[in-house]
Amino acid sequence: MQINILGCESFGARSLACVVKTGEKKILIDPGVALARLRYGLLPHPAEVAAALRIRKKILEEFEGATDIVISHYHGDHMPMKAEDPYQLPVEALPPLKSIRLWCKGPEKISGLSARRRGEFSRFLGYSLPASEGTSTDGISFSAPVPHGTRDKGFGTVMMTCISDGDEVFVHSSDIQLLDREAVLKILAWEPSIVFSSGPPLYLSHHVPEASKEAFKNALLLAENVDTLILDHHLMRSFEGYRWLKELAEKVESTVLCAAEFMGKEPELLEARRKILYEKLPVPRGWHEAYAKGEIGLDEYLL
Repeated sequence: MQINILGCESFGARSLACVVKTGEKKILIDPGVALARLRYGLLPHPAEVAAALRIRKKILEEFEGATDIVISHYHGDHMPMKAEDPYQLPVEALPPLKSIRLWCKGPEKISGLSARRRGEFSRFLGYSLPASEGTSTDGISFSAPVPHGTRDKGFGTVMMTCISDGDEVFVHSSDIQLLDREAVLKILAWEPSIVFSSGPPLYLSHHVPEASKEAFKNALLLAENVDTLILDHHLMRSFEGYRWLKELAEKVESTVLCAAEFMGKEPELLEARRKILYEKLPVPRGWHEAYAKGEIGLDEYLL
């Protein structure tokens, strides 16, 4: 089994995209990327825009030869979008998908906005999207809907993916944020060797006060029962999240790390650094409007 993580906050932009190769299958999971509209009251820094473009390029390259595409839910950092902003992956950029099997989160327990996006993607493709929860075939299994974060808080549900290849079992648990014990127990029932998941949104701890304590218990349970636990996404939107990850890693013998570290790279927590980036690399007034119109490039901000 080969696992290649394409995008995550530790790569500089919002994403949980990866590609898994097993035998003749090439499975592309959550091919999307986005940037926080506002953080610290600031629009995305051009350095973040450049990171999002790098991730978008990598995702598009991986459509070549893909046999399967998985969409865990319908947020803009997890799927191609009918253009809503210039930083996401537009559906218009996709190659033909007629020979690729799609596995998609169904319409159960999703928001009105997610339902609209699901419908837009379906119309773009020209056929109905499947509802893949609870299905299993040829080494790929999908969970029933599990909470996007804390159960019964109105954040909707996501679909987790399990891929088996001999003795190796990989689970992509999407945006569970480790805030629901039942979802974690479903992961463990698959007996995975590697788990790739969103950690808790500690940058929103004032809105989700239980995030750190409850998620740490669930993360510890996971880490004690897998060989490798990769935590990123919401967790890596703050420096506090990276410290939380390192504290967890010190308590277990298994490997616990962020996506960039799993891929042998140094983490680039650009969203967490947005205020610092504006101070070190000032952004001219009107830059975002000019960039959206194609009137200005990114060369001076490339990191």
